[in-house]
Amino acid sequence: MATKYGFTNSLKELRFLLCQTSEHSAATRTFLTRTYPTMKKHNPHTPIMIREALGVEPKVYARYEFGKEKMITLMGLDDKAIESKVTELVKSII
Repeated sequence: MATKYGFTNSLKELRFLLCQTSEHSAATRTFLTRTYPTMKKHNPHTPIMIREALGVEPKVYARYEFGKEKMITLMGLDDKAIESKVTELVKSII
């Protein structure tokens, strides 16, 4: 898990958007409950924000140097697929 969530140096912020009650955000909530402590432990200076809003489609945004940003929708993915997508996002270099 340590190497999986060792963020790239160009990553400046990781932001999750999800609904706090809906079924389509359940896998994202499970993923965050399980992995947030590990991600924060290995990347203490990178902000990991969780934004909840009623009815919002689950998404993750990564903001990199020079204001570049990537977004991945997490709708319909299970916990392991979300883990794969987030790992890909935090390792990518823009």
